[in-house]
Order: sequence, then structure tokens, then C-alpha cells
Amino acid sequence: MVDAAPFPGPSARSDVAPFHVMEVLSAAQARQRTHGDVVSLCAGQPTSGAPKPVRDAAISLLTEGDLGYTSQLGVVELREAIAGHYAHRYGMRVDPDDVVVTTGSSGGFQLAFLAAFDHGARVAMPRPGYPAYRNLLSALGCEVVEFGVGAETRFQPTTEQLDQLGPIDGLVIASPNNPTGTILASEELSAIALWCAERGVQLVSDEIYHGVSFGSSTGGPAESSAWEFGTEAIVLGSFSKYFGMTGWRLGWMLVPPRLRRAVDVLSGNLAICAPALAQYAAVAAFTDESYAELDEHVLRYRANRDTLLAGLAELGIDRVAPADGAFYAYADVSEFTADSLGWCQRLLADTGLAITPGIDFDPVDGGGFVRFSLAGSASDITACLERLGRWL
Repeated sequence: MVDAAPFPGPSARSDVAPFHVMEVLSAAQARQRTHGDVVSLCAGQPTSGAPKPVRDAAISLLTEGDLGYTSQLGVVELREAIAGHYAHRYGMRVDPDDVVVTTGSSGGFQLAFLAAFDHGARVAMPRPGYPAYRNLLSALGCEVVEFGVGAETRFQPTTEQLDQLGPIDGLVIASPNNPTGTILASEELSAIALWCAERGVQLVSDEIYHGVSFGSSTGGPAESSAWEFGTEAIVLGSFSKYFGMTGWRLGWMLVPPRLRRAVDVLSGNLAICAPALAQYAAVAAFTDESYAELDEHVLRYRANRDTLLAGLAELGIDRVAPADGAFYAYADVSEFTADSLGWCQRLLADTGLAITPGIDFDPVDGGGFVRFSLAGSASDITACLERLGRWL
């Protein structure tokens, strides 16, 4: 028998932190199989599914449509519909040529980072924030420059904080934010976009939760898009959140002209195209019937938010980030634990209630925070509060 030479791998770029919420989800699924009693408020996934016009279009396409490869940048009909969405919701002109359809916003972030940043680029992001930004940037060889944000700035970055970071090549922001649900006010987003433009810093604006915002009903700011203040930013959108189409794996980007060729070339090499069925069916997401259905879901998320925040306050958990939008309440539980992962694991084992540890979103201070999802039913919120109250 010949001695085998050592094989390569795993690669150094794969040495990134796990996404702990997926571990919680796996544990919750295992408990559901054995106990059948899980109440899950850990995943940011709408339970309503795609709007009816999209489902109807998909049925028709499955029996009659051509579902072969599409243009790598997306079918023209969908790019036109997305551009029209910006005119409808923001009063903003977007050319269909500005739009690139992606395999979910996750595929969009991969494209954006590859097109905009070289190995070694310094890319800043506030924490708490979505961990996949950090992990993907690290896997691509970028230097991630994280900085903490808290209640004093409504868990969003300020230009004063950016001034303290030293030279950076890029900045990733999210509004509404995951995990906090906070929204950048128009004047704050404008100031950040101007700060980046003046310094040649590539702004990447995660706007995937747009549409799921509660606006003046909460005293919070309304949504704005980074492209309202200039077209040098990369904007990310998604069909997974407001549109309820998580498993359809469809998103989009607004791309500055200087990066279009790079994104075009990378798109064909990485994915060929986004799923054809999802693309053609998603055109129907931008109809009046779909908007009306989806806006009803947002009212339910807002009601869930109100019930959850009131119930948490009664339990003594009253330090919660301003939940302006998205599906989340990000709560300070440092009175009870400094180990949010272990705390969430015990909570699930003892009660069948699954929530997400803050350590996923903030590796420095997240041990004292947890995230609740508002995307389920009203009965899930009520059951969450009852179980958490008894356990505490």
C-alpha cells in the first residue's frame, strides 16, 4: 500500500465563525421531532409565503413557460418591474440597466464584495450586524473593521464614528437593520452617503427589509434608499422579506455604472443566472393585488411587535432597540446572562422556546443580548411570553 500524500484543505478562507442561529434552528427541529412542542421565534422568515399573484404565475409557468437559462443580469421584464418599484414606492427614477437580478441577496452580497473590494481591502461595518457580511468579507480576504453602535445612536452608525476608523475602502450598512430593526433617518443616511462619496469609500447599503417598516406609527423614521442621495452606492434588495419569497432565492442589486462590467462578468461565472421560474413569477409581485396582500402582513408584524414589547417590559426586559421595522426585537438580557448562546440553549431545552443569541450579531457585546423574530403568528408571540415568563 502506497503512502498517500497530504491532500489540500480545508482552506484558510473557510475558517469563519458559524452562524449560531442555524445551530439553534437545528436544535429546535430536533426537539420538535422528539417533543412536538417548539415555539420558534429565531428565524427571520415570513410564514405567509409568496403573494397569490406570484404563486399563480409560477403554476402557469410550470405548465407552459420556458424555464431555461436567462440573461445573467436577469430577465428584462423583472428588471423593468424592479425599476418601476422604486418609482412607485420612493418616487425615484431607476433605469432597468441599473438593476442586476441575483440569487437571493446573499448572492448579491457575494457579487458586490467581489466586484468592489480587492484582497486586503479594509471594509467597515457596525455591530451588532448581520454576521454573513463579516464572514463573507473575511473569506474573501478583506480586513473587517467592526465598530460598536448602541442605544445612544439608535444602534446605527454616525459620520462621527466613521471619522475615527482611519482609512477604509468600504462601508456596509443596513436599514432596517438585522438584528435591531432600527432605521436610519433620511438625513443620517444622506450624511453617510456624502461622507463615503467625498472619500471614495464604497458604500454597500443593505435594504433587503424595505417594505417591512412601521414608520410614523412608532415614532421612528421612514425608509430611504441610499440611491436617493447619489448612485455610487451598491444597493441590495430581496424578495425574501417583504415579498415573503425566502426559498425562491431571488434578490437584486442597484449597481453604479463603473461596476457594471465587473458584476456582469462575475455573475455569469458564479451562477449563470438566478432561478428562471422565480424571476418570471416575481414580475407579478409588483401588482396592486400583491402590494395590498403584502402590506396586510406588515400590519400583522407591527401588531406582533407591539404585543412582544409590552410583554417583555412586564417581564422586566425593557431595554430593547427601537424596532422601527424588519421582523426583530433585539433585547438586552444582561441582567440574566452574559452567555446568550448558552442561555438560549437552556431556554430551548427547558421550555421548547427558540430565540436567537446576540453573540451571532455582536461577537464583543452580544453575550448580553437576544433577538426575537416577529414574523410568525400572534399565537407564537403569546406562547413565547408565557413560556419565557414561567422560565424566568
